[in-house]
Amino acid sequence: MAMTSLVLKLCLLSLLLSAIFTTTHSRTTFITTSSPDSTTTSGTSPSVVAAYKYVCDPANFNLRGLDVNDYQFCNTSLPYPVRVKDLVDRMTLAEKALQLGNTALGVPRLGLPPYEWWSEALHGVSNTGPGTRFDDDILPGATSFPTPILTAASFNESLWKNIGQVVSTEARAMFNLGLGGLTYWSPNINIVRDPRWGRALETPGEDPFMVGKYAVNYVRGLQDVEGYIDIHNIY
Repeated sequence: MAMTSLVLKLCLLSLLLSAIFTTTHSRTTFITTSSPDSTTTSGTSPSVVAAYKYVCDPANFNLRGLDVNDYQFCNTSLPYPVRVKDLVDRMTLAEKALQLGNTALGVPRLGLPPYEWWSEALHGVSNTGPGTRFDDDILPGATSFPTPILTAASFNESLWKNIGQVVSTEARAMFNLGLGGLTYWSPNINIVRDPRWGRALETPGEDPFMVGKYAVNYVRGLQDVEGYIDIHNIY
């Protein structure tokens, strides 16, 4: 029981940090051209999504008849553990369970919208996962780079990071357009041990050292914000 509780809290911590960290640091407005009765990739109706910029935006709470000041988990002056505890303590067991899995259903009464975690960006933003979609009129596709097994064969660390940066920029653009989220199941850094596995092309290969270098550079490309990089913590 204790282990189950710990796992649940870790999942909710991840959910909260994604909801209030990545989004409170984004000041881009959601845009959508969907019909009024459709939903965005995050599961929220376009009319609601277009009205606020991030989860703890007061506009989000106003739409739901709530006051953002009543919720400590939106108080950015508090440390994350305090904010996480506040959110977890407010949720029922059923509400907690509904946040597990790749489709988190959110908690409307707490201002927490639904979120789809599953998006793919193995060698470019893909619409393989349900969290990302392309639009023929707005954005019909994204840059598709060679598969990781080929890119890794270049042994070019700066190239790996540059690819990650391009993917990150395009992913953010899709997020701004309401076509995707901000979480991607990439890179795949499984070590290739047997060619019969059949998915070796998704990975950087069989050498643990190179796979580690590839992972560091690709993830840094995805996550680093230019001008806010701690150069002492790159490797």
